[in-house]
Amino acid sequence: MDFALKGKRVVVTGGSRGIGRGIAIAAARAGANVITCHRKGKEAVRGLEDELAETAGDHRIVEADVSDAHGTARLLAEAQSHFGGLDVLVNNVGEFSPQPYAELTDAGWGAAVEGNLTSAHRLIHGALSLDLLASGSSIVNLGSIVTFIGMAGGAHYTAGKAGLVGMTRSLARELGPRNIRVNVVSPGRIDTEAFDAMPPEVAARQRAMFSQMSAVKRLGTVEEIANVVLFLASDLASYITGQDIHADGCV
Repeated sequence: MDFALKGKRVVVTGGSRGIGRGIAIAAARAGANVITCHRKGKEAVRGLEDELAETAGDHRIVEADVSDAHGTARLLAEAQSHFGGLDVLVNNVGEFSPQPYAELTDAGWGAAVEGNLTSAHRLIHGALSLDLLASGSSIVNLGSIVTFIGMAGGAHYTAGKAGLVGMTRSLARELGPRNIRVNVVSPGRIDTEAFDAMPPEVAARQRAMFSQMSAVKRLGTVEEIANVVLFLASDLASYITGQDIHADGCV
């Protein structure tokens, strides 16, 4: 599908792996100019650099941890100096550290809210303050289906993601008159390299379990989530705002 993103200026946070990497590559292949960020050193993005270099756009990879104000400022400064503005802002970064609620510390709670909600707020607020988002631009936030079905050991994570949905709907109303759209994509269980870090037998059990939870009896792919994000980022979705799209195979 042609998402008509050629020449669009796109920022994707957390592009070194998983869904964020898939979105950054898909946007570049669709003709967009992409800035993405990472926080784990140059080795983490070497393969991403190669894949982006195979596309025709103007791409940048910035070492910036958007869970803190300094990293956010660094990323936005790069977008401002290099692109002069943004057409699409994708908040993909999240913090996921399962913990039984009885054992959850204030620090653990704070890290989840910071990583899943405050980081997105800070980036959106900063982009608006710098006047980077003009009429016709799109903000896409990555949520999670567990916000709606719950998850044992994930009260702090789901609270942060639920806050992201609420913030998205309020921002859609506030920014709508400026023709800036704001939406959420809430993925189900996606087949990413996270499974590769598990012992093979554990990964096989996890894949089978999560596949059975889905009506389509399989995991989602990174490409499927990227397609939803690109659709919402494009003018094809020009009348869609304030929505939370569940890309979860019906769990």
